[in-house]
Amino acid sequence: MQQPTTPETGFLRIWQICGDKKRGVAPLIPISRSSWFGGVAKGLYPAGVLLSPGVRVWTAESIRGLISRCSTGDAA
Repeated sequence: MQQPTTPETGFLRIWQICGDKKRGVAPLIPISRSSWFGGVAKGLYPAGVLLSPGVRVWTAESIRGLISRCSTGDAA
């Protein structure tokens, strides 16, 4: 399985954040998609950007910031 990496800039799709076994992509944040979207609805995780109907992406910067906050214990 491909090791997770976060680019410096750009956009990430949900499968890049939560991982995708079919694509061989390990998760950056090891939670399910439903837990991710639940956290987005509660304001715990970044909301992302809607590029087109059905296509939501997150900036690499926002995901890197979330990972950084979680690793220091400041997730909220």
